[in-house]
Amino acid sequence: MGVGRTLTRRELLFGAAATATAAGAPPKLIRPKALRPGDTIGLITPSAYVADPDRMLLAERTLAHFGLKARLGRNVRKKSGYVGGSAEERAADVHEMFANPEIKGILAIRGGYGAAHLLDRLDYGLIARNPKVFAGYSDITALHLALHGKTGLVTFHGPVTLSRFTEYTQKHFRSVLFETKALGTVSNPPDTNPLRPAHLTRAVRPGRATGPLIGGNLTLIASTMGTPYEMDTRGRILFIEDVGEEPYSIDRMLTQLKLSGKLDAAAGIVWGECSGCRPRQFEPSFESTFSTGEVVDNILGGLRIPVLSGLVIGHTDDQLTLPLGIRATLDADAATLTLEESACVS
Repeated sequence: MGVGRTLTRRELLFGAAATATAAGAPPKLIRPKALRPGDTIGLITPSAYVADPDRMLLAERTLAHFGLKARLGRNVRKKSGYVGGSAEERAADVHEMFANPEIKGILAIRGGYGAAHLLDRLDYGLIARNPKVFAGYSDITALHLALHGKTGLVTFHGPVTLSRFTEYTQKHFRSVLFETKALGTVSNPPDTNPLRPAHLTRAVRPGRATGPLIGGNLTLIASTMGTPYEMDTRGRILFIEDVGEEPYSIDRMLTQLKLSGKLDAAAGIVWGECSGCRPRQFEPSFESTFSTGEVVDNILGGLRIPVLSGLVIGHTDDQLTLPLGIRATLDADAATLTLEESACVS
């Protein structure tokens, strides 16, 4: 770098990220206020667009079921290619919802693709000054990692408003977002047929570990690596989920995390259900392949930390709501995760 040369925006961003990582001082944890019946919730489309009026009605009915009122972002229903409006419009909706004191929480209507476009356009100071419940999953992982990493805000990896919301999903959604006490121990829903359980869990590596929760969708975690928004896994319980990825693709992304040191730095790992993560029907990428379970064993099984496979996280009808930043204890042998702290304040 030449003497006196003006730094580019990219150099400033990556330099700041490197300094923060070297300093090893994550921002102080900020807990949002718990939701209450009657609260107004901002609905946004930070990723893919939603234009179908019936789906929009379903999103509003979902909030009404929990006693909440819906306020649509002004750019909801907009479409720009495969995303819900321009990056500037989608970021503006995020800013407006955090800045508006009438809005008590923010939910993504759906995931899809495009949330990463917003990360270098967000005012993280504004968000830190106006902490609120922020929830979603899948592509919304990009926003979780950025908001939590930059501000310390506890955000919630859980259903979007168009999720299926089974009774199990509703129970955990309500317990985490409407309560100010620690949720305690969570596990998969009980099986109606023990001989053919709907959700298989197994200890890939036995043991117990405690640390703050971090994680989300594997594809989004991998895509933020090497950016100012990549996650810090040091001493944390890392949870990972994905959908529709072939085993070799899962292998590639987990290998990337392994080589980067993110897996070894974690205190423990939860591998969630990976719906549809198998070779493409009739068109496998290779003549011979591993199963996703074998990939998990080959990479995560070689770590020296507890690893649990099979909790219902992400792309599954029964779905946990997990707060990023809250201290949790993983018991791989018992197939449980215990939230030791409250996620919200009164």
